[in-house]
Amino acid sequence: MKYIITSLALLISASFFAQQRVNAEDILQDIKKGKTINISNATIEGVLDLTYMDEALPKLPKRRNRWWNNGGSNTIEKEIVSKISFVNCTFKDDVLAYIPDEDSGYTFTADFEDDAIFKDCTFERKAMFKYSDFDRNADFSGSKFLDDSTFKYAKFYRDISFKNTQFNEPATFKYSEFNRFISFANAVFKETATFKYTKFKDGVSFNSTQFEEDLNIKYTEVDGEFDIKNMKVAYDIDSKYTDINGKSFNKYLLNR
Repeated sequence: MKYIITSLALLISASFFAQQRVNAEDILQDIKKGKTINISNATIEGVLDLTYMDEALPKLPKRRNRWWNNGGSNTIEKEIVSKISFVNCTFKDDVLAYIPDEDSGYTFTADFEDDAIFKDCTFERKAMFKYSDFDRNADFSGSKFLDDSTFKYAKFYRDISFKNTQFNEPATFKYSEFNRFISFANAVFKETATFKYTKFKDGVSFNSTQFEEDLNIKYTEVDGEFDIKNMKVAYDIDSKYTDINGKSFNKYLLNR
């Protein structure tokens, strides 16, 4: 009887966490107030627009101006000062730190001044972090990206991990920069993975990483450790002009 009661309690507890729902708009309001976000075992419903585009648009000129062609910028950057932590969460809708708004001609981005944790999460829709700066630690380890995702031009200044991640659609880290060691160990890229022009300034691990289609590391620069033990690439590796500690990719393989 004690075993049955204990099992029932665990079942109820698991059900509670599985059913927890959090509205994205409530999270955005807390971020706007500078509150720390610490959410675990939850389903996030609604678009999490970290650029706050709808709030910024009414304050901007309605039409594209010529001054943009005179050294101005059409990029509107939002600084997220709150510490953000999502662990074992499911995002049912888009998570947006990058929005190119065709109607207004503006591009909206979000930068993270404090920790940005998205650990063991599932992104069921888009996960857009193009141009984002991560000033403090960031962690996407164990997360699944089921739809489009991009970290193109993203800059990671502190500790960062993509260990055990899964990308179901083409994933791009083109032009991204990692100031500290970064691990993609045991990650799975089900479609083409692009690291063209990416800079790894303190080493990178692709240990046991599976690329189920092509891998593009053209013009990629690596300083420090380059761990590709047990890495598997199903199709082609484009390594033209890749620089690994001053050596080409092919010379690196020969000297291992």
